[in-house]
Amino acid sequence: MHRSAPRLSRILACAAVPVMLVAVGCSSDSDSDSKKNAGSSSSGTASTKPSEPAVEAARFDDLPDPCASIAKKTIKDLVPEAKKKNGTAGQSNDLAARSSCSWNGLDDKGVDGSQYRWLDVGFTRFDSDQSLGSGAKRATAEYTKQVTKAKASEGAEKIAAEPAAGIGEEATVVTYGLSKTGEDFAYATVVARTGNVVVTLTYNGAGYAGAKTPSSTSIVKGAEKAAKEAVAAVADTADAKVTPPAKSGSDDGKKDTAKGKGSGSGGSDSDSDSPKSASKPKPKAKSS
Repeated sequence: MHRSAPRLSRILACAAVPVMLVAVGCSSDSDSDSKKNAGSSSSGTASTKPSEPAVEAARFDDLPDPCASIAKKTIKDLVPEAKKKNGTAGQSNDLAARSSCSWNGLDDKGVDGSQYRWLDVGFTRFDSDQSLGSGAKRATAEYTKQVTKAKASEGAEKIAAEPAAGIGEEATVVTYGLSKTGEDFAYATVVARTGNVVVTLTYNGAGYAGAKTPSSTSIVKGAEKAAKEAVAAVADTADAKVTPPAKSGSDDGKKDTAKGKGSGSGGSDSDSDSPKSASKPKPKAKSS
């Protein structure tokens, strides 16, 4: 009996080992499954992360012809005796993004002196970009930049800036005086924004050979008038692309004409549509 007790203890200890191993294995499998489930749950959360909202689409995708953006009558009034009545277009690598046109002329009044006038209009358009922002936002930044640039004109005197009403979504007119070529010039620059397009228009004038310098009021009035027309031209260009003029001689018109001919000859609509109905064979006369 003394010898059998230790032997029995060793047998029981050995029998317990497989049970422990099984328990460890189950625990390991359970932990692995938990990690997989956690991973899949984390992956599912990442896939449902909301994406950035798309930027607002640009309102305008083209620019007007700058030299045709201002009415010829307005050019005649603002720049009498213009050297080129149709204007001189500025150089551009992309006319849909940037364009400009200018006019200048000297109205010689003999002993009463001469009046010089110069007019320039420029357009800059911005596309919407997911990384840079909407076209309108980018145009607003350019608008502010152009107003600041006009205020900082080299040699300018008596600089003033104020809002210009009724021109685009926002507009500012900057006025100043400038002496050059021995004469005093009156300047007005109108910077306006419509949607994703910025319009910058500058109008100036001077008197030569004893003629008076034009008043700032008259220069501002002319600049604002021309700027309104330039801004309107941007919208007109967009409208023309959306609703092109109807073509003459459309298919509908041809169908109506064909139907009219059929009813005029006493035939029905179905007769006029059938080329055979106009030449039906006459019944043969019965022999007596």
